[in-house]
Amino acid sequence: MKFRPCIDLKEGKVVQIVGGTLTSDGTQAESNFESDSSPSDFAKRYRELDLPGGHVISLGPGNWDAAIEALNAYPGGMHFGGGVTPGNASGFLDAGASHVIVTSYVFREGVVDYERLDELVKVVGSKRLVLDLSCRFRDGAYWVVTDRWTCFTELNVSADTLGVLSKYCDEFLVHGVDVEGKMDGIEEQLVQLLGKHSPIPVTYAGGARRLADLDLVDTLGKGRVDLTIGSALDIFGGRVPFSEVARWSSGRD
Repeated sequence: MKFRPCIDLKEGKVVQIVGGTLTSDGTQAESNFESDSSPSDFAKRYRELDLPGGHVISLGPGNWDAAIEALNAYPGGMHFGGGVTPGNASGFLDAGASHVIVTSYVFREGVVDYERLDELVKVVGSKRLVLDLSCRFRDGAYWVVTDRWTCFTELNVSADTLGVLSKYCDEFLVHGVDVEGKMDGIEEQLVQLLGKHSPIPVTYAGGARRLADLDLVDTLGKGRVDLTIGSALDIFGGRVPFSEVARWSSGRD
């Protein structure tokens, strides 16, 4: 189990948002934090501390230059997500992304469009593709949400779902959208589900608020679920020392 860093971008700025407040076009969201530092500053820091496998996420339009800047600063060290299609995926990989992250493109009318998924795999290869299964809890299950977490699909996060989709990608990224950015605690049931049933590497994000959450996720996920911490980190205006998180992660090697 490792810590995975993040760079969330809104209108070219590094931000932290409350996930459930994001609009479908990405133009509005309740923000916890906006940085004066550039995206490349964060990426360089992650590179210097040898923290690979994090993600750069574009939250709406106006982030192309900022994303490329971050990816250039840590070649091969971060994934990119946000509006990825077969037409632009190679551009992000060429800019330095190790993987591209996709959700909305592979869904149509609330279900997985396997023709689109096959098309993406042909363009980038399954070993460079991450499927984002970010989800919200409803009717006793976690349902994948798309269009910047505003639209429920008919796909729930389950053993069957994880097993089928793992054949198309290298990793999963799963935000617990209901708790994203709130720093009120992680979705423990979701972490347990991922740790028990994901056959490939998976990163969970959402609700982390203290250093001890690293150990909690490690335990609940049986060492098989990595964790992203965003708003709670001091580099994003929170109280959890980023230096201690990086030290914790380096101690796992």
